[in-house]
Amino acid sequence: MAVILALSVGACVSPWLNARTESAAPASDKQSVTGKMYKFDKITDGVYFATAAGGAITGGNHPIFINENDVVLVDTGTTPSAMRALLEDLNLITNKPVRTVINTHWHYDHVDGNSVFGPGVEIIGHEYVRNALLNLDVYPKEISWKLNDWRAQVQSLRKQVEKEADPARRKVLENQIADIESAMAEVKEIKPVPPSTTFASRMTLFRGQREIQLLFLGRGHTGGDTVVFLPKERIVCTGDLMESKPASLSSGFFDEWITTLGVLKKLEFDTALPGHGDPFHGTALITAFQDYLSDVIAQVKKFREQGLTAEQTAQKVDLTSHRKDFPQIQGPGIDEVGAKRIYEWMDSRDASGHSPDR
Repeated sequence: MAVILALSVGACVSPWLNARTESAAPASDKQSVTGKMYKFDKITDGVYFATAAGGAITGGNHPIFINENDVVLVDTGTTPSAMRALLEDLNLITNKPVRTVINTHWHYDHVDGNSVFGPGVEIIGHEYVRNALLNLDVYPKEISWKLNDWRAQVQSLRKQVEKEADPARRKVLENQIADIESAMAEVKEIKPVPPSTTFASRMTLFRGQREIQLLFLGRGHTGGDTVVFLPKERIVCTGDLMESKPASLSSGFFDEWITTLGVLKKLEFDTALPGHGDPFHGTALITAFQDYLSDVIAQVKKFREQGLTAEQTAQKVDLTSHRKDFPQIQGPGIDEVGAKRIYEWMDSRDASGHSPDR
């Protein structure tokens, strides 16, 4: 997730960056290139935002910094094959080599492409990310949850195929099934590769004239979220700490998350490039997500005190009042995995007075 303030970069500035003006930049200024699996939107000189083109299962978004001599890539996607496809499509916008990769957090859809890179590429992440992938049991649990989620999606899609009369639409559904099953097979065989370089609170990279700050602002979406900040361009890349839609709650540290988002809002940025969803400007959406998290905590706490299980609570939590800011909310309910995580977090606080360690 990333944010930007207006720059004096002339005609190269895209509408994403031109946040201080009310009028959109001319269409001729907006540059985007679409490859086989990825679309690259130009934010400003040397800064691109890569997203999945079509329905391919690729993982999170990828901010990309093309510098004087090399490329810095943020996150590596869901699978090695998706990462290889990104590197192939990257040739459409640069022939410079990727020399540095930044993992914003340890979730599979942001690190599972790490294995594509050899020893000549430095992979950087917060120290928690390396520890989580090497020593904690969090990664296998997440993969198990995701495989179950994909199986449910395949079952639903197969039922749609059976009922679909339109051959073209049926073919689209069958392709979606094939993509999911391919990702499932690949994810089962992945052995996660941790960052080769870690930091505790802050690291600054200089690539030619570009300054790239790696910041740990506090625990939130996970125990080791990295925010990537370009101070000159006034762009912040937030990973899943702050998306433009409700983020997964599966690994959250909820009260700390709200506090960390408050620290994020103090950075001098104009445009945010999130780990999922579309770029956004300013801090209003961050405040809206803080309110969302506060509501989640309050509702789960109420149902937990009534003696409901996490599964029951997941069905009852109603966040539709936040639909104005997050139109992805279609009705009551949250993921069971998220509800179970909030119960775990609350159980730990009741027993020890502090949040879980992982």
